[in-house]
Amino acid sequence: MTLSSLKIGLVGAGGISNSHLPHLLTLGADVYVFSDAGAADLVARHGGTVVDTLDELLAIVDYVDVATPTFTHYAAAKRALEAGKDVISEKPLARTDEEAAELVQLAERLGRRLYPAHVVRFFPEYVRLHEAVQSGLLGDLAVLRFSRSGAFPTRTPWFADRALSGGIIMDQMIHDIDIARWVAGEVVRVSAVSNRAGTAAAPVEAAHVLLTHASGAISHVAGIWGPAHLPFTTEYSVTGTLGSIEHSSAAERNYTAHLLEAAEQGGLLPDVDPAENPYFAELREFTEAFGGGPEPRVSVVDGAEAVRLANAALLSLETGQPVELVSRVDASAEAEEERAL
Repeated sequence: MTLSSLKIGLVGAGGISNSHLPHLLTLGADVYVFSDAGAADLVARHGGTVVDTLDELLAIVDYVDVATPTFTHYAAAKRALEAGKDVISEKPLARTDEEAAELVQLAERLGRRLYPAHVVRFFPEYVRLHEAVQSGLLGDLAVLRFSRSGAFPTRTPWFADRALSGGIIMDQMIHDIDIARWVAGEVVRVSAVSNRAGTAAAPVEAAHVLLTHASGAISHVAGIWGPAHLPFTTEYSVTGTLGSIEHSSAAERNYTAHLLEAAEQGGLLPDVDPAENPYFAELREFTEAFGGGPEPRVSVVDGAEAVRLANAALLSLETGQPVELVSRVDASAEAEEERAL
């Protein structure tokens, strides 16, 4: 199958759809759009074809791209999987652990592919970080610090409702939570604190999440939803036994490395094209996998784990206590034992 033969159904026409539709079209796909509102305007801006119902969309397309609000991801992805479609779903994969786990199991049972759109794995600075860690340039990781700041998303009321969106942790910080696990491995303990100030019309929220990895490394993830004029910025600083790597989107030179004996270990970090749009790279990797290409760098299990870690952080907020996690391997072993009884 070639990319030009892909028929993809885009479900949703909100803000994030503007980062999906034009790139799907650039990839050569025929894109059909369904949304309760905004589909005609979205298609007028970028192209594609509006359809009137989800049933009509599912009857036409081969694959489905879910770009709807967080609390609808589960139902939309489930409907598409049950219709026999492979699916791309915007992050988070689902709002609850149970919904995410069900989607993992459903995709496996039906033999369908489900890819969560954790786009930060496709940003050049984070690709370089991952490759540097994988190649051993940093040695054994000790501490990882991530931060992400931007204006509070007051344009859409459901973002402020933690039950619907998961708040700043599930909506914004899940990106860096996923990157921390991608880089430093499985997480065994999660703790979190947060604070919201301001007014209903002009709120400000901040949260800090501490992840303890099975390796002993510690990740600190910070997030800010600030006033409307606050620019969007990202940062990280990752230190291991052989050096450190830092990134700040606000800095003139937004990526620096201080590596011991880097030259003897291959010298340069991986060459990643900074001009390539991460959303395009992400959707290209997913659609190539649909066409028989290699599996993407992010799996449905990764998406479910990101949801589990974010919800553990939300539980820590409620209880004021750290949350100890059972590893996926241990949980699978326990489930097998229960089925054997």
